[in-house]
Amino acid sequence: MYAIIETGGKQVKVEEGQAIYVEKVDGEVGGSVTFDKVLVVGGDDVKVGAPYVDGASVTAKVEKQGRGRKVTVFKYKPKKNYRRKQGHRQPYTKLTIDKINA
Repeated sequence: MYAIIETGGKQVKVEEGQAIYVEKVDGEVGGSVTFDKVLVVGGDDVKVGAPYVDGASVTAKVEKQGRGRKVTVFKYKPKKNYRRKQGHRQPYTKLTIDKINA
């Protein structure tokens, strides 16, 4: 059984027991998170929501909170002596999918 959930402005296909990395979700390490925005539940029969499947949810366990690799943002304008250097590290959450309730 699989489901497609919406989190952090993105859509993610998940299955039970799968580990995924998503945009930062509030929750303590070792705690659980429930996603109610389920777009599709698949398996023997497929349920497609409009936009979400009624009564469907996905429960996941928070494994880790972290920050990604540094991305360097460099802006400049030629011949004008304008240069700006900035770094960014995007926060993420590692989840393990426990149960898909459909």
